[in-house]
Amino acid sequence: MSSFSSAVSPNATIVRPPFFFVSGFSDIPHGKYYYIFMCFVYVVTVLGNSFIMLIIYIERSLHTAKYVIVFHLAVVDMCGNTALIPKLIDTFLSGNQLITYEACLANMFFVHFFTFMQSLTIVALAYDRFIAICFPLKYHVIITNVAMVVILAVLWTLTAGLVIAAVAFLSRLSFCKSIVINSYFCDHGPMYRMACNDNSPNYIIAKIAITILLVGPLVLIVATYICIIFALLKIASREERLRAMKTCTSHLIVVTLFYLPISIIYIAANVTIVHPDVRIISTSLSSTIPPMLNPIIYTIKTEEIIKTIQKLFKRVKIIKPEVS
Repeated sequence: MSSFSSAVSPNATIVRPPFFFVSGFSDIPHGKYYYIFMCFVYVVTVLGNSFIMLIIYIERSLHTAKYVIVFHLAVVDMCGNTALIPKLIDTFLSGNQLITYEACLANMFFVHFFTFMQSLTIVALAYDRFIAICFPLKYHVIITNVAMVVILAVLWTLTAGLVIAAVAFLSRLSFCKSIVINSYFCDHGPMYRMACNDNSPNYIIAKIAITILLVGPLVLIVATYICIIFALLKIASREERLRAMKTCTSHLIVVTLFYLPISIIYIAANVTIVHPDVRIISTSLSSTIPPMLNPIIYTIKTEEIIKTIQKLFKRVKIIKPEVS
């Protein structure tokens, strides 16, 4: 703390420490095993998402609007865990929990940006399923590759604008009380509460971002599936209903994995006092596990991807005898 105090000019209107101390998992019993687990999560995330991106890239039959979104989700998932986990692993290996002021703001931007992009990408997938089931005859007219690229570009712009605003407001805060961030990364919420000047703009932008980028998408997804259920009830054949619903299975699992843990944590935080260690563990798991499991879910539960993998294995088997 002495180096922190000496780095601050007494005449400064905005107090910006040279570094922050990220508490991470240091106070959690057997925290080193959790760091090792995070390393495993990251390796599986990179391998799984790289694999599904490769499958979509090399198979021309998967060059459709739906798989543009699935490819995008894989990119966002991998980038999200890359923004978060390597820094945790570096902290574990080096034992250095300090992070510079500028690096902290960058870490905050990328972690929050890709988390929110996961939420909006899942909404884009819900929109695809909504059009496919409720308006099947117009699907290929409405859902095109170009339309999906435009939608995703709009989502990137919206998310980047809100997260940049949150980081910009944070840069106007003075940190003269503490430099200890009670989280596992440079989390906007714990950080703006550390400020010793007016942090109301940060509170407002945080509520706006959560409403638009997390709560709003969840409401849209629920509304989408209500419409899908009504559309399925109009289908006379039970087999056709099951076939249509089966196309939504992977998406529903992804929705549950992403939104259920976040919703439980948010409700618990507003209903009762959550121990900081419990909050850190639960939020870190809800942030890192879905990106690891999403490619596995889409590989196992999507018929087109399974068929593509089978075709690739057949090609490899044919090539091997020819080479030998």
